Amino acid sequence: MRVKSKFRCQECGQQSTRWLGRCPGCGAWNSLVEEPDQPKTVSPAAINGLLEPCPVTEVPAQEEERFPTRMAEMDRVLGGGLVPGSLILVGGDPGIGKSTLMLQVAHLLSCRMPVLYISGEESARQVRLRAERLGALSPGLLLACETDIDQVERHLRQISPPVAVVDSIQTMFKSDLASAPGSVGQVRECAAQLMRLAKTTGISIFLVGHVTKEGMLAGPRVLEHMVDTVLYLEGDRHQFFRILRGVKNRFGSTNEIGIFEMSGAGLVEVASPSAIFLTKRPKGDVPGTAVAAALEGSRPLLVEIQALVCPTGYGTPRRMTAGVDYNRVALITAVLEKRMGFNLGNQDIYVNAVGGVRLDEPAADLAVACALASSFKDIPVDPGLACAGETGLTGELRPVTGVEKRIRESFKMGFSRFLMSSRSAALSGDDYGLLRADTLAGALEMALLA
Repeated sequence: MRVKSKFRCQECGQQSTRWLGRCPGCGAWNSLVEEPDQPKTVSPAAINGLLEPCPVTEVPAQEEERFPTRMAEMDRVLGGGLVPGSLILVGGDPGIGKSTLMLQVAHLLSCRMPVLYISGEESARQVRLRAERLGALSPGLLLACETDIDQVERHLRQISPPVAVVDSIQTMFKSDLASAPGSVGQVRECAAQLMRLAKTTGISIFLVGHVTKEGMLAGPRVLEHMVDTVLYLEGDRHQFFRILRGVKNRFGSTNEIGIFEMSGAGLVEVASPSAIFLTKRPKGDVPGTAVAAALEGSRPLLVEIQALVCPTGYGTPRRMTAGVDYNRVALITAVLEKRMGFNLGNQDIYVNAVGGVRLDEPAADLAVACALASSFKDIPVDPGLACAGETGLTGELRPVTGVEKRIRESFKMGFSRFLMSSRSAALSGDDYGLLRADTLAGALEMALLA
């Protein structure tokens, strides 16, 4: 029997029996989304067995059980391994390697337990060809090509595997809804059904999600709130490096990243990412380049920052960035103009983090400033120098966290000097090779080979 559906405005809650381009209640355009008339819900009490309110001290404590995927970079991002009954959403640009990563993870897990791989985008033969190329053939890896979410639930309940992969959530549809697969209503209802299944059966489910042209996960925003973990696979399609970044994790830190290298045999884990990112660094004294000692979670990472400052050929100078925050570059440019006297108002500025990595922390400010000043003055930065520091609006150099890890990684990679704020915490051991500065002007005097 077909379940009746209704259309509800996502702005004001107005209901309608049919889809309308404009909400009659609030006037918002394209805000009506189809949903079942009587949506199914599951309460936490039904999952945890708590029927009556009780003091939190009387709730039985259970140790968090995890089982590793045997892929160190994936386990690092997940916080140590998979938690039973968790729902994990993996997103990324088309062709970035989401299905490849999930097939490799499924293969590693299938060597110890049955894993169900549900493909809604590829046929069984296509998945078999990709599995042969990746060396991911295992009798414990079960394959089903299905897009009906009710059939998917039936397979999961019959087989009851510890882990399942759904590739992708945008291809799943619920027959009770008339809208097309991938629509807001379909994605929300299919994800909610899988969430109820994961919480009640203890099956860990990976969901592969598409992204829009703006880089956001396709579908409703509530999709990211429903799942336990959200992972983004980032990187340039023309580069070999892929970065798995956790932006939400109910069972671990959201600061960890996993780094992979795309090869003919799939994604290969990178044990020493700093060495990989610095492999193609220009040799010799080249102006406009500096090395930033970044910290992603508990992992230190050395990244080369390149800058190009040249006179503009237009009335308004251009400002372009790749891998670093545009607003931070604008802030550093303003500090160099006001506090250092650099005339950058008629200069085009281009800043790039080499290797396709994206740096979000303020510790990269000092490397960006050194690269900009080096390119503007055409004076190279000391090639044996790595740096980390935050730039203030008054021109001061502020300390950053985890400075000991950054220094150890820098010296390990062959750098002889490390530049940081003089207000950084006192370090244990020898201070040989450590340079300290109070202001950005003093730091640039030490960094540039004048």
